[in-house]
Amino acid sequence: MLIQIKEKKKLIAGLNQALAWELRAYAMYAHYAAYVKGLEGLTLKSHFAEEAAESIGHAGKVRELLALLEAEAGTTRDDKPIVHTDDYRLMLEEALKTEETAARHYQKLLPLAKDHPVFMHTLMHIFMAELNAVEEAKALLGR
Repeated sequence: MLIQIKEKKKLIAGLNQALAWELRAYAMYAHYAAYVKGLEGLTLKSHFAEEAAESIGHAGKVRELLALLEAEAGTTRDDKPIVHTDDYRLMLEEALKTEETAARHYQKLLPLAKDHPVFMHTLMHIFMAELNAVEEAKALLGR
């Protein structure tokens, strides 16, 4: 299946960057779900586990788009270090930074997908989920 997209190489590079970031987000959230403690752990453990699952879901959708483009999907996570901590506020700060970065990645991809409704729909759906995650992290931080 030949997909006609004007800036296909840029889209492929951007999708692989987003995929690497989703894999990093998965690793971070799974790590935080394991290490959150105390009363906060009662709420945040499931929150972080849900965010990890969402990141894996987004990674799967991005891989599918790359496959439609007949491009090779990356298999490694972004190399930005994951802060190890058991301080739930620091975890939430890192979550906020991660979600803001993810939203920026997807926002940059939207114009590249404008000529293909399926790509645009998929990327817009993920972008909106990232924006919701930003707002949720802010709310959990009391902002």
